[in-house]
Amino acid sequence: MTSKKLSFPRLHARTQRFALGAPRAFTVSPDGTRVVFLRSASGTDRANRLMVLDTGTGEERVAADPGALLGGSAEKLSAEERARRERTREGSAGIVGYALDGAAELAAFALSGTVYVAELRAGTARALPVPGPVIDPRPSPDGRHVAYVSRGALRVVGADGGGDRPLAEPEDGHTVYGLAEFVAAEEMGRHRGFWWSPDSDRLLVARVDDRAVQRWWIADPANPGSKPAEVAYPAAGTADAEVRLFLTDLDGTRTEVVWDRTRFPYLARVHWSAHGAPLLLVQARDQRSQLHLAVDTESGATRTVHVDEDDVWLDLFAGVPAWAPDGRLVRVADEGGARVLSVGDRPLTGPQLHIQAVLDIGESDVLVSAVAGEEAAEPETGQVHVYRVNELGVERVSEGAGVHTAVRGGGVTVLLSATLDRPGTAVRVLRDGKRIASVASLAESPGLTAAPVLTEGGARRIPCAVLLPTGYKESDGPLPVLMDPYGGPHGRRVVAAHNAHLTSQWFADQGFAVVVADGRGAPGRSPAWEKAVRDDFTLTLDDQVEALHALAGRFPLDLTKVAMRGWSYGGYLSGLAVLRRPDVFHAAVVGAPVTDWRLYDTHYTERYLGDPAAQPEVYAASSLVTDEGLSRPAAEVRPMLIVHGLADDNVVVAHALRLSSALLAAGRPHEVLPLSGVTHMTPQEQVAENLLLLQVDFLKRSLGLPRA
Repeated sequence: MTSKKLSFPRLHARTQRFALGAPRAFTVSPDGTRVVFLRSASGTDRANRLMVLDTGTGEERVAADPGALLGGSAEKLSAEERARRERTREGSAGIVGYALDGAAELAAFALSGTVYVAELRAGTARALPVPGPVIDPRPSPDGRHVAYVSRGALRVVGADGGGDRPLAEPEDGHTVYGLAEFVAAEEMGRHRGFWWSPDSDRLLVARVDDRAVQRWWIADPANPGSKPAEVAYPAAGTADAEVRLFLTDLDGTRTEVVWDRTRFPYLARVHWSAHGAPLLLVQARDQRSQLHLAVDTESGATRTVHVDEDDVWLDLFAGVPAWAPDGRLVRVADEGGARVLSVGDRPLTGPQLHIQAVLDIGESDVLVSAVAGEEAAEPETGQVHVYRVNELGVERVSEGAGVHTAVRGGGVTVLLSATLDRPGTAVRVLRDGKRIASVASLAESPGLTAAPVLTEGGARRIPCAVLLPTGYKESDGPLPVLMDPYGGPHGRRVVAAHNAHLTSQWFADQGFAVVVADGRGAPGRSPAWEKAVRDDFTLTLDDQVEALHALAGRFPLDLTKVAMRGWSYGGYLSGLAVLRRPDVFHAAVVGAPVTDWRLYDTHYTERYLGDPAAQPEVYAASSLVTDEGLSRPAAEVRPMLIVHGLADDNVVVAHALRLSSALLAAGRPHEVLPLSGVTHMTPQEQVAENLLLLQVDFLKRSLGLPRA
């Protein structure tokens, strides 16, 4: 066990935000007898093991241990694997992902660039003799073959290790088969590039050609002898990678899948099951129209099954589109002001729920995660629940305030529940609604109790969490305020889960009243709430101000000492706060900020701000490096600490450098903290720990507070 003498920042860093040792990545076998998952051996062990739970006995066993398989050797990762993990924000080690055959009897995974297979009933695991480095191995549904990607080629090998061969090889240095392109992995939630047929005789294989994508170079200034890494980065308004799709037989015969790629270049989703023809979801570049397409497996031709259109944008959802067992199309769409689940032509939900994801599609129902609509009888700020939906109605599966999700198969449901009253996530295994087993978490105890007050602020009823120092008494008087948002699209921070508020509570215990606010653009409320930021990201700052002022009458907030800290979009918001509203905000920690939206990727940025060539004024209005905010009088200059990882290939360090240059040109003092070797994540233990400590020191110094 980890020594309790460790400070919270060190323990937080060492445990990767208390995620190590927690079970994750669950799959239930079709017969309901086994639950497969990943978990490391302790709360400080980074190496995940492949685990199996017997639902009959409740016993757990190790199906594959990376330490044993590697014989104690250090894990080696290829550049391609590191990039894939960066896209998924994967910071752990060992077995970080796996795929199963149709019966959940054979698992395949990549470890140190090699394909391994584990026979889950026999409890054996072995390496397959194939060329590496290997990415994303996946067994065929019948368990006889394993397909994988190596050096840009899609290959297949027998599960016994024989017959390895390429099915599709790159024609040149610009093409790759079987992997997701940058924007698919970073923004669309599609992290794979090939799909087995249900009969195990063919695959759908994506071909990515990035020759038209502009090249950027990510340098390592701390090591001037190393060459910069070349990155194909599709910035807003520039060319995307070309993505094509091929039906590929096991002998390498290929038939191209045909659709109007000029109008619908984004391959957002692929679904291939025994319930219907291969199903594609393709989007227009402006993301205001998309097609659901069924593929003819003989000719590669496609027919339109359904068309979606939206005047603002169309969101993508996990688990859909897909075929129901009876062949009807299952989809999620924004209709009538709600996020609705439809099966065939019939909507099964209405304004009472906003669907977040489809978790499982059964013979008689659909399992979804959803938030309550604004018409709910009682406010459910920060909650996400699991529901069963069918033609007869909606039934909640999860109980108690919290953030719940689930995995289902073979009549067994694995219910994961994070709540405010306890750290971590409880995992219960249910059959017919009754618990038959639990999956233990080996995560470390935080040694800190987060006590957020979930509430709403302002006329817009902005979801908020307020955290005061542990042991705070009214007689202690008003406190300096630290706004701690993400505050933009994709990032919901006000949630009814304990661990989500640990860092905010630690900052509160340093003497701050911490406010977390999810303004317009943040998910989890309604489609209109999310889409209000179209063409104007500065609205997200307006909501932070509104929430702050509304809460000041109910909580001990000293509005003469207000700071903001944030990372990524939160970093952008922090910079915007001190530049545009120095009358409200007096200091900011600006972490990995997007300062010029023309430097961020196509699929994300154009969804919200459109084409920069068509409306450059929209990009300028939301930028941190234009004149607005930089030309204020010296009396309104506020301290700013800009932090950025030099190895970041998502929000490149050019964002921070351009902001620093603009501030210097405007005569505005500021501080810059470059993080050598750090990407958009900060997994290095010492860096992550000291970054928290340095932020507290900067904030106290800037606000004129006593420093330790």
